[in-house]
Amino acid sequence: MAESFEKLYNQLAEKGVYDLNKISRAYSLAEKAHRGQKRISGEQYIIHPIAVAKIVADLQLDTDSICAALLHDTVEDCEGKVDIQLIRKEFGVEVAELVDGVTKLLHIPFETKQDESIENLRKMFLAMSKDIRVIFIKLADRLHNMRTLNYRTEQKQRSIALETMHVYAPLAHRLGIQRIKQELETLALKYLDPIGFEEIKQLIDKRIAENEGFLQRARDMVSESLGEQGINYRLESRIKSIYSIYRKMYNQNKAFDEIYDFYAIRIIVKTEMECYTSLGVIHEQFNSMPGRFKDYISTPKPNMYRSLHTTVIGHDGIPFEVQIRTEEMHEIAEYGLAAHWKYKSGDQAKKPADEKYKWIRTLLETEKDLVDADEFLRPLKIDLFDDETFVFTPKGDVVSLPAGSNPIDFAYAIHSAVGNKMVGAKVNGSIVPIDYVLENGQIVEILTSSASKGPSRDWLKMVRSAEARNKIRQFFKKEMRSENILIGKYEIDKELRRYGRPFTEAQKEEIVKNIAERMFMADADDMYNNIGYGGLAISKISTKLRDEFDRVVNPLTPEEALQKAQEQQKKLERRPPVPKSQSVIIDSVKGCDVKFAKCCNPLPGDSIIGFITKGYGISVHKYDCENVVTGLKRPEDKDRWVVASWAESVEKHEYGDFEASLNIYASYSQKLIADVTMALSDMKVAIVALQAKENGDDMILRVVLKCSNIEHLKNIIKNMKKLHSVRDVTRGKV
Repeated sequence: MAESFEKLYNQLAEKGVYDLNKISRAYSLAEKAHRGQKRISGEQYIIHPIAVAKIVADLQLDTDSICAALLHDTVEDCEGKVDIQLIRKEFGVEVAELVDGVTKLLHIPFETKQDESIENLRKMFLAMSKDIRVIFIKLADRLHNMRTLNYRTEQKQRSIALETMHVYAPLAHRLGIQRIKQELETLALKYLDPIGFEEIKQLIDKRIAENEGFLQRARDMVSESLGEQGINYRLESRIKSIYSIYRKMYNQNKAFDEIYDFYAIRIIVKTEMECYTSLGVIHEQFNSMPGRFKDYISTPKPNMYRSLHTTVIGHDGIPFEVQIRTEEMHEIAEYGLAAHWKYKSGDQAKKPADEKYKWIRTLLETEKDLVDADEFLRPLKIDLFDDETFVFTPKGDVVSLPAGSNPIDFAYAIHSAVGNKMVGAKVNGSIVPIDYVLENGQIVEILTSSASKGPSRDWLKMVRSAEARNKIRQFFKKEMRSENILIGKYEIDKELRRYGRPFTEAQKEEIVKNIAERMFMADADDMYNNIGYGGLAISKISTKLRDEFDRVVNPLTPEEALQKAQEQQKKLERRPPVPKSQSVIIDSVKGCDVKFAKCCNPLPGDSIIGFITKGYGISVHKYDCENVVTGLKRPEDKDRWVVASWAESVEKHEYGDFEASLNIYASYSQKLIADVTMALSDMKVAIVALQAKENGDDMILRVVLKCSNIEHLKNIIKNMKKLHSVRDVTRGKV
């Protein structure tokens, strides 16, 4: 048993509530699956899942969560040694679903890295809606990766830190897990703005040195006052985090001396009544700062955070914040929904059914009809990551909206029917414009009329929340399809006329039909409708429009088509090619001098075997190559065949560094070459060579291209077979 797992095991054993046998079996499977793998730091890979399980255990989650944390990378990173079916068989349905929810999408081609990241987020949110423990494990995974980010390249550090700051830290905030949120933010800032990070760190050190002993003196005074009132309490103190100070200084343009909650004392008592009693004691002992009191007990935050906040001036003339809460409030403040989760059981625990967490389901519902990546990320950032505004209905119910929301957002937060029939709004009893920006504590009343014909398209530019935007789009999508199609046609027509060449109506229809197919839409009207109701921005298809326009209105010759495709490929971001010596493992040894046999041209994913040549290193063949089949039968060559396998880094390489050949059989068409090169360009596939041969009414295209592995090639073949006039596509020799 690894020393690090033994520490985790002993920690869990002390609590006496875990199935230690099940957890040990999960560790054994993970250790076996990851055996031989190392992290970039040089450590054994198993250290990572153990660390993730430790963080999950610190969140006080259950046995299945810890098992899933130990197994979370086995399906994705262990070359097929472990799959979801095996985990389901050995550990049950819940552990399998948790692992599957955390596992990234595999073997699915995406046009861009952003599309892949967004699809992974969609999958994660879907898994969250079924079992909230998925996100706890994912946050733990990200936290440990951030703690060890110093081993990655500078570019990778910035990329991971940016995603952490934009997605995972705000998620931790929305879930109320403050300790993880603050650590993620601080670690991310260290890589995103190292100069600003170091500057604030020095300012913090300087202030602490100048005010040495201040916090202890303030604690002593608070303790004395509370003791005189007979209140049972315990005290904690803290200094504001580097990122929190950074955000106030750079985002809110505040000087360091204007950070009044740099120091904070936390008073934790037994009852809610004692919270308010303690507040009175503090205000009697110290002078309070006007406008710096917040009551999150009577009006909790959406992430269930409850506490009293007040800022006072110490007797040294130094301001400090006082937070007052009960033990239960404190646990929820530290662990968020994780603390809430452990008080429930069964299905009630797994599903975030509480109204405070309806945003998880709402997010999925509001984004499922969006076509492009930016339209998914924009509301995600707004709804999850911005501060909230709290307003009231006339009946006194609290409604939480993204900061900057207006009465339209409020109306759709109440109900779609209210928003669709809205004709005006009152705030605190007075009529206001519908784009009026709401403020905390206001009472909002929506004025409706049965004669209303529905929302205005201009509202899409006014609303702040994704929920309101989606409901408005849904109205136009369902109720105004005919009008949407006309708007879509107008937008397409306007874009095509920008190209400065005449075109016929038939050519325009062909262009739009082809793009609709490339976008996996039912037909041209479906695409027009998407453009009309705002689900698809015309800017997102401008490149495709131009390509189709050139192909249909002014077709390229085969030579021009190939030249254009090759020019486009040169612009694509490419990783440096993997050296051949590092791509194949021969008899468990990496770095051998190898070459790939031209007779079969193996790709990562093919079963392979090596042949020791005389003076030319090792020739790598597909196992079913004809030369292998006959060669294995020759006694004199028996000792020259060696075991070969692909290196893991090559199997998972994202860009095409290996050459493959396709034979495309099709009916004769002048546009066939253009269709093929355009389809390959859409898939970000580089073309090395292209030959066309006519045979009466038939054509044969031989295309040599770059691809990453056998799965990639299969996907290319699948898409080639979808092209008009193509009858068959086979793998050929390079």
